[in-house]
Amino acid sequence: MESIEYKLKGRVSDVKLPDELGFGRIFTDHLFEMDYSPAKGWHNPVIKPVEELPLHPATMFIHYGQAVFEGLKAFKQSNGNVVLFRADKHFERLNNSSRRVCIPDIDVNFALEALRELVNIERDWIPEKKGESLYIRPFIYGNDPFLGVRSSKTYKFVILLSPVGAYYPEGFKPVKILVTNEYVRAVRKGLGECKTPANYAASLLAGEHAVKKGFTQVLWLDGVEQKYIEEVGTMNIFIQLKNEIVTPKLNGSILPGITRRSVIELLKDWNMNIVEREISIDEVANAYDKGELVGVFGTGTAAIISSVGLLKYNQKEMVLNTGKPGDLEMKLFDEITSIQYGLKADEHNWLIQVEEKEVAVS
Repeated sequence: MESIEYKLKGRVSDVKLPDELGFGRIFTDHLFEMDYSPAKGWHNPVIKPVEELPLHPATMFIHYGQAVFEGLKAFKQSNGNVVLFRADKHFERLNNSSRRVCIPDIDVNFALEALRELVNIERDWIPEKKGESLYIRPFIYGNDPFLGVRSSKTYKFVILLSPVGAYYPEGFKPVKILVTNEYVRAVRKGLGECKTPANYAASLLAGEHAVKKGFTQVLWLDGVEQKYIEEVGTMNIFIQLKNEIVTPKLNGSILPGITRRSVIELLKDWNMNIVEREISIDEVANAYDKGELVGVFGTGTAAIISSVGLLKYNQKEMVLNTGKPGDLEMKLFDEITSIQYGLKADEHNWLIQVEEKEVAVS
Protein backbone atom coordinates (compact mmCIF):
# COMPACT_ATOMS: atom_id res chain seq x y z
CA MET A 1 0.00 0.00 0.00
CA GLU A 2 1.22 3.50 -0.84
CA SER A 3 2.25 5.93 1.88
CA ILE A 4 -0.36 8.50 2.88
CA GLU A 5 0.07 11.88 1.21
CA TYR A 6 -0.63 15.02 3.27
CA LYS A 7 -2.19 18.11 1.74
CA LEU A 8 -2.88 20.11 4.87
CA LYS A 9 -4.10 23.67 5.06
CA GLY A 10 -2.50 24.08 8.47
CA ARG A 11 -3.23 22.79 11.93
CA VAL A 12 -5.21 25.14 14.11
CA SER A 13 -4.52 24.84 17.83
CA ASP A 14 -7.28 27.17 19.03
CA VAL A 15 -10.39 25.55 17.56
CA LYS A 16 -13.50 27.24 18.97
CA LEU A 17 -16.33 24.76 19.27
CA PRO A 18 -19.85 26.04 19.92
CA ASP A 19 -21.54 25.25 23.24
CA GLU A 20 -24.26 23.32 21.43
CA LEU A 21 -22.61 20.80 19.13
CA GLY A 22 -25.65 18.74 18.21
CA PHE A 23 -25.00 15.80 15.90
CA GLY A 24 -23.52 15.74 12.40
CA ARG A 25 -23.69 19.48 11.73
CA ILE A 26 -20.05 20.51 12.28
CA PHE A 27 -17.07 19.06 10.42
CA THR A 28 -13.33 19.22 10.95
CA ASP A 29 -10.89 20.77 8.49
CA HIS A 30 -9.56 17.58 6.88
CA LEU A 31 -10.69 14.18 5.63
CA PHE A 32 -9.05 10.99 4.43
CA GLU A 33 -9.66 9.80 0.86
CA MET A 34 -8.53 6.83 -1.24
CA ASP A 35 -9.44 5.50 -4.69
CA TYR A 36 -9.93 2.03 -6.15
CA SER A 37 -9.53 0.77 -9.70
CA PRO A 38 -9.19 -2.80 -10.99
CA ALA A 39 -5.68 -2.06 -12.31
CA LYS A 40 -4.27 -0.40 -9.18
CA GLY A 41 -6.42 -1.70 -6.36
CA TRP A 42 -6.77 0.78 -3.50
CA HIS A 43 -4.42 3.71 -4.17
CA ASN A 44 -3.88 7.48 -3.82
CA PRO A 45 -4.35 7.62 -0.02
CA VAL A 46 -4.42 11.26 1.01
CA ILE A 47 -5.39 13.46 3.95
CA LYS A 48 -6.60 16.76 2.58
CA PRO A 49 -8.96 19.66 3.32
CA VAL A 50 -12.68 18.93 3.33
CA GLU A 51 -14.22 19.91 0.03
CA GLU A 52 -17.24 19.06 -2.07
CA LEU A 53 -17.08 15.75 -3.92
CA PRO A 54 -16.81 16.07 -7.72
CA LEU A 55 -19.59 13.77 -8.92
CA HIS A 56 -20.75 13.12 -12.46
CA PRO A 57 -24.57 13.03 -12.68
CA ALA A 58 -24.31 9.39 -13.77
CA THR A 59 -22.18 8.32 -10.77
CA MET A 60 -23.47 4.83 -10.12
CA PHE A 61 -24.13 4.88 -6.38
CA ILE A 62 -26.60 7.76 -6.83
CA HIS A 63 -28.76 5.59 -9.07
CA TYR A 64 -28.26 2.09 -7.70
CA GLY A 65 -27.26 2.62 -4.09
CA GLN A 66 -23.91 0.83 -4.19
CA ALA A 67 -22.49 2.35 -1.04
CA VAL A 68 -21.63 1.37 2.53
CA PHE A 69 -20.71 3.30 5.66
CA GLU A 70 -19.77 3.05 9.33
CA GLY A 71 -20.13 5.16 12.45
CA LEU A 72 -17.66 5.13 15.33
CA LYS A 73 -16.12 7.54 17.81
CA ALA A 74 -12.89 8.97 19.17
CA PHE A 75 -12.68 10.25 22.74
CA LYS A 76 -10.41 12.61 24.62
CA GLN A 77 -9.79 10.97 27.97
CA SER A 78 -9.41 12.62 31.36
CA ASN A 79 -5.59 12.48 31.06
CA GLY A 80 -5.61 14.07 27.59
CA ASN A 81 -5.05 10.84 25.65
CA VAL A 82 -7.08 10.33 22.48
CA VAL A 83 -8.54 6.88 21.83
CA LEU A 84 -10.71 5.13 19.24
CA PHE A 85 -13.40 2.74 20.47
CA ARG A 86 -13.27 -0.67 18.74
CA ALA A 87 -12.31 0.87 15.40
CA ASP A 88 -10.93 -2.45 14.13
CA LYS A 89 -14.34 -4.10 14.54
CA HIS A 90 -16.01 -1.24 12.70
CA PHE A 91 -13.68 -1.61 9.71
CA GLU A 92 -14.23 -5.38 9.72
CA ARG A 93 -17.97 -4.73 9.62
CA LEU A 94 -17.48 -2.21 6.82
CA ASN A 95 -15.85 -4.98 4.78
CA ASN A 96 -18.75 -7.32 5.56
CA SER A 97 -21.19 -4.71 4.25
CA SER A 98 -19.00 -4.12 1.19
CA ARG A 99 -18.96 -7.78 0.18
CA ARG A 100 -22.76 -7.87 0.13
CA VAL A 101 -22.88 -5.05 -2.45
CA CYS A 102 -19.79 -6.07 -4.47
CA ILE A 103 -17.39 -3.44 -3.13
CA PRO A 104 -13.75 -4.59 -2.74
CA ASP A 105 -12.39 -5.00 0.79
CA ILE A 106 -10.16 -2.38 2.34
CA ASP A 107 -7.08 -3.39 4.34
CA VAL A 108 -8.22 -3.05 7.97
CA ASN A 109 -4.75 -2.33 9.33
CA PHE A 110 -4.11 0.36 6.74
CA ALA A 111 -7.53 1.90 7.41
CA LEU A 112 -6.70 2.01 11.12
CA GLU A 113 -3.36 3.70 10.37
CA ALA A 114 -5.08 6.26 8.15
CA LEU A 115 -7.73 6.93 10.79
CA ARG A 116 -5.15 7.40 13.53
CA GLU A 117 -3.24 9.85 11.32
CA LEU A 118 -6.39 11.82 10.51
CA VAL A 119 -7.60 11.96 14.12
CA ASN A 120 -4.13 13.01 15.28
CA ILE A 121 -4.18 15.93 12.84
CA GLU A 122 -7.68 16.93 13.95
CA ARG A 123 -7.29 16.18 17.68
CA ASP A 124 -8.00 19.81 18.60
CA TRP A 125 -11.52 19.30 17.26
CA ILE A 126 -12.28 16.61 19.84
CA PRO A 127 -14.57 18.08 22.53
CA GLU A 128 -13.57 17.35 26.12
CA LYS A 129 -16.82 17.40 28.10
CA LYS A 130 -18.22 14.09 29.38
CA GLY A 131 -20.60 12.69 26.79
CA GLU A 132 -19.05 14.59 23.89
CA SER A 133 -16.85 12.95 21.28
CA LEU A 134 -15.53 13.01 17.73
CA TYR A 135 -17.89 11.09 15.47
CA ILE A 136 -16.17 9.23 12.62
CA ARG A 137 -17.97 8.43 9.37
CA PRO A 138 -16.07 6.13 6.95
CA PHE A 139 -17.93 5.44 3.70
CA ILE A 140 -17.33 3.88 0.28
CA TYR A 141 -19.30 4.45 -2.89
CA GLY A 142 -19.31 3.22 -6.48
CA ASN A 143 -17.77 5.93 -8.62
CA ASP A 144 -18.27 4.89 -12.26
CA PRO A 145 -20.23 7.37 -14.45
CA PHE A 146 -22.51 4.73 -15.99
CA LEU A 147 -26.28 4.23 -16.14
CA GLY A 148 -26.31 0.49 -16.72
CA VAL A 149 -27.19 -1.83 -13.83
CA ARG A 150 -24.00 -3.53 -12.67
CA SER A 151 -21.44 -3.15 -9.92
CA SER A 152 -19.08 -0.22 -10.31
CA LYS A 153 -15.47 -0.83 -11.28
CA THR A 154 -14.06 2.21 -9.45
CA TYR A 155 -14.70 3.31 -5.86
CA LYS A 156 -13.88 6.07 -3.44
CA PHE A 157 -13.25 5.55 0.28
CA VAL A 158 -13.64 8.60 2.53
CA ILE A 159 -13.35 9.20 6.28
CA LEU A 160 -15.14 12.30 7.55
CA LEU A 161 -14.97 13.65 11.13
CA SER A 162 -17.57 15.57 13.11
CA PRO A 163 -17.44 16.76 16.75
CA VAL A 164 -20.71 15.85 18.44
CA GLY A 165 -22.43 16.72 21.68
CA ALA A 166 -23.74 14.48 24.42
CA TYR A 167 -26.60 12.25 23.28
CA TYR A 168 -28.41 13.01 26.55
CA PRO A 169 -27.54 16.68 27.25
CA GLU A 170 -30.23 16.86 29.96
CA GLY A 171 -29.47 13.49 31.54
CA PHE A 172 -30.10 9.82 30.81
CA LYS A 173 -33.76 9.78 29.76
CA PRO A 174 -35.81 6.80 28.51
CA VAL A 175 -37.31 6.91 25.03
CA LYS A 176 -40.69 5.88 23.64
CA ILE A 177 -40.63 3.11 21.02
CA LEU A 178 -43.40 2.10 18.61
CA VAL A 179 -43.51 -1.51 17.41
CA THR A 180 -44.64 -1.54 13.79
CA ASN A 181 -46.27 -4.29 11.75
CA GLU A 182 -47.25 -1.94 8.92
CA TYR A 183 -43.81 -1.78 7.36
CA VAL A 184 -40.79 -4.04 6.85
CA ARG A 185 -37.21 -2.78 7.07
CA ALA A 186 -35.30 -5.86 5.89
CA VAL A 187 -35.54 -9.57 5.20
CA ARG A 188 -33.08 -12.37 5.82
CA LYS A 189 -30.47 -12.88 3.11
CA GLY A 190 -30.95 -9.28 2.02
CA LEU A 191 -29.18 -6.11 3.20
CA GLY A 192 -30.39 -6.12 6.80
CA GLU A 193 -27.02 -7.11 8.28
CA CYS A 194 -25.19 -4.40 6.31
CA LYS A 195 -24.79 -0.66 6.88
CA THR A 196 -25.96 0.58 3.51
CA PRO A 197 -27.97 3.69 2.60
CA ALA A 198 -30.79 1.44 1.39
CA ASN A 199 -31.42 0.10 4.90
CA TYR A 200 -31.90 3.56 6.28
CA ALA A 201 -34.02 4.73 3.36
CA ALA A 202 -36.34 1.77 3.99
CA SER A 203 -36.87 2.92 7.59
CA LEU A 204 -37.66 6.60 7.00
CA LEU A 205 -41.41 6.47 6.37
CA ALA A 206 -42.21 4.35 9.42
CA GLY A 207 -39.90 6.54 11.48
CA GLU A 208 -41.73 9.70 10.43
CA HIS A 209 -45.08 8.14 11.29
CA ALA A 210 -43.75 7.14 14.71
CA VAL A 211 -42.44 10.64 15.46
CA LYS A 212 -45.81 12.17 14.53
CA LYS A 213 -47.39 9.88 17.12
CA GLY A 214 -44.97 11.01 19.81
CA PHE A 215 -42.46 8.16 19.64
CA THR A 216 -38.69 8.38 19.24
CA GLN A 217 -38.08 5.38 17.01
CA VAL A 218 -39.56 2.20 15.53
CA LEU A 219 -38.95 -1.34 16.72
CA TRP A 220 -38.94 -3.59 13.68
CA LEU A 221 -40.38 -7.10 13.50
CA ASP A 222 -39.08 -9.80 11.15
CA GLY A 223 -39.93 -9.31 7.50
CA VAL A 224 -41.64 -12.69 6.94
CA GLU A 225 -43.88 -13.61 9.86
CA GLN A 226 -43.81 -10.13 11.43
CA LYS A 227 -43.83 -11.57 14.93
CA TYR A 228 -40.18 -11.76 16.02
CA ILE A 229 -38.37 -8.69 17.35
CA GLU A 230 -35.33 -7.65 15.31
CA GLU A 231 -33.91 -4.17 15.97
CA VAL A 232 -34.69 -0.49 16.31
CA GLY A 233 -33.77 1.68 13.33
CA THR A 234 -30.52 2.92 14.86
CA MET A 235 -30.02 0.43 17.70
CA ASN A 236 -29.93 -3.22 18.58
CA ILE A 237 -32.45 -4.22 21.23
CA PHE A 238 -32.19 -6.07 24.56
CA ILE A 239 -35.13 -7.46 26.56
CA GLN A 240 -34.52 -7.97 30.28
CA LEU A 241 -36.84 -10.68 31.59
CA LYS A 242 -37.08 -12.05 35.11
CA ASN A 243 -34.58 -14.87 34.55
CA GLU A 244 -32.68 -13.88 31.41
CA ILE A 245 -31.62 -11.00 29.20
CA VAL A 246 -32.52 -11.67 25.58
CA THR A 247 -31.21 -10.02 22.43
CA PRO A 248 -32.38 -11.25 19.00
CA LYS A 249 -29.85 -13.60 17.45
CA LEU A 250 -28.12 -12.44 14.29
CA ASN A 251 -30.03 -13.96 11.41
CA GLY A 252 -28.99 -12.01 8.32
CA SER A 253 -31.49 -9.17 8.71
CA ILE A 254 -30.09 -7.65 11.92
CA LEU A 255 -27.05 -5.39 12.02
CA PRO A 256 -24.26 -6.96 14.12
CA GLY A 257 -23.78 -3.93 16.36
CA ILE A 258 -20.39 -3.23 17.89
CA THR A 259 -21.98 -1.81 21.05
CA ARG A 260 -24.28 -4.85 21.10
CA ARG A 261 -21.20 -7.04 21.07
CA SER A 262 -19.62 -5.01 23.87
CA VAL A 263 -22.73 -5.28 26.04
CA ILE A 264 -22.91 -9.05 25.57
CA GLU A 265 -19.26 -9.33 26.65
CA LEU A 266 -19.89 -7.21 29.75
CA LEU A 267 -23.00 -9.15 30.76
CA LYS A 268 -21.07 -12.41 30.48
CA ASP A 269 -18.29 -10.92 32.62
CA TRP A 270 -20.91 -10.04 35.23
CA ASN A 271 -22.23 -13.65 35.15
CA MET A 272 -25.64 -12.56 33.93
CA ASN A 273 -27.80 -14.88 31.85
CA ILE A 274 -27.52 -13.23 28.42
CA VAL A 275 -29.14 -15.24 25.62
CA GLU A 276 -29.17 -14.66 21.86
CA ARG A 277 -32.40 -16.16 20.52
CA GLU A 278 -35.62 -15.40 18.71
CA ILE A 279 -38.10 -13.53 20.86
CA SER A 280 -41.58 -12.62 19.67
CA ILE A 281 -43.42 -9.43 20.48
CA ASP A 282 -46.17 -11.60 21.97
CA GLU A 283 -43.67 -13.14 24.40
CA VAL A 284 -42.63 -9.66 25.48
CA ALA A 285 -46.26 -8.58 25.94
CA ASN A 286 -47.07 -11.72 27.94
CA ALA A 287 -44.04 -11.17 30.16
CA TYR A 288 -45.22 -7.62 30.78
CA ASP A 289 -48.70 -8.84 31.79
CA LYS A 290 -47.13 -11.34 34.22
CA GLY A 291 -44.85 -8.73 35.75
CA GLU A 292 -41.77 -10.50 34.36
CA LEU A 293 -40.61 -7.79 31.95
CA VAL A 294 -37.89 -6.01 33.90
CA GLY A 295 -36.67 -3.62 31.21
CA VAL A 296 -35.93 -2.92 27.55
CA PHE A 297 -32.94 -1.02 26.21
CA GLY A 298 -31.17 -0.33 22.94
CA THR A 299 -27.46 -0.24 22.12
CA GLY A 300 -25.65 1.77 19.47
CA THR A 301 -22.67 3.99 18.76
CA ALA A 302 -24.56 7.29 19.14
CA ALA A 303 -26.42 6.72 22.40
CA ILE A 304 -24.29 3.83 23.80
CA ILE A 305 -27.26 2.66 25.88
CA SER A 306 -30.79 3.92 25.33
CA SER A 307 -33.34 3.05 27.99
CA VAL A 308 -36.89 2.37 26.77
CA GLY A 309 -39.58 3.84 29.02
CA LEU A 310 -42.59 3.00 26.87
CA LEU A 311 -43.11 0.25 24.32
CA LYS A 312 -46.34 0.31 22.29
CA TYR A 313 -47.63 -2.56 20.16
CA ASN A 314 -51.03 -2.12 18.48
CA GLN A 315 -53.19 -0.75 21.31
CA LYS A 316 -51.05 -2.13 24.12
CA GLU A 317 -48.79 0.29 25.98
CA MET A 318 -46.06 -1.20 28.16
CA VAL A 319 -44.66 1.29 30.66
CA LEU A 320 -41.27 0.17 32.01
CA ASN A 321 -39.77 1.16 35.38
CA THR A 322 -42.42 3.87 35.71
CA GLY A 323 -40.73 5.59 32.79
CA LYS A 324 -37.33 5.78 34.50
CA PRO A 325 -34.01 4.18 33.46
CA GLY A 326 -33.42 0.70 34.84
CA ASP A 327 -30.47 -0.14 37.07
CA LEU A 328 -28.86 -2.45 34.50
CA GLU A 329 -29.09 0.15 31.75
CA MET A 330 -27.44 2.76 33.95
CA LYS A 331 -24.71 0.31 34.98
CA LEU A 332 -23.92 -0.58 31.37
CA PHE A 333 -23.90 3.06 30.27
CA ASP A 334 -21.60 4.07 33.11
CA GLU A 335 -19.25 1.11 32.48
CA ILE A 336 -18.82 1.69 28.74
CA THR A 337 -18.50 5.47 28.95
CA SER A 338 -16.06 5.17 31.86
CA ILE A 339 -13.85 2.94 29.72
CA GLN A 340 -14.13 5.32 26.77
CA TYR A 341 -13.16 8.37 28.82
CA GLY A 342 -10.35 6.60 30.69
CA LEU A 343 -12.09 6.56 34.08
CA LYS A 344 -11.88 2.77 34.23
CA ALA A 345 -9.28 0.32 32.98
CA ASP A 346 -9.78 -1.09 29.49
CA GLU A 347 -9.63 -4.79 30.42
CA HIS A 348 -11.10 -5.89 27.07
CA ASN A 349 -8.58 -4.07 24.84
CA TRP A 350 -11.39 -2.14 23.19
CA LEU A 351 -9.45 1.12 22.89
CA ILE A 352 -6.91 2.04 20.21
CA GLN A 353 -4.52 4.83 21.16
CA VAL A 354 -3.94 7.79 18.84
CA GLU A 355 -0.39 8.99 19.39
CA GLU A 356 0.23 12.70 19.24
CA LYS A 357 2.87 13.64 16.69
CA GLU A 358 3.70 16.52 14.43
CA VAL A 359 2.83 16.34 10.74
CA ALA A 360 4.48 18.55 8.17
CA VAL A 361 2.12 21.18 6.74
CA SER A 362 2.45 21.83 3.02
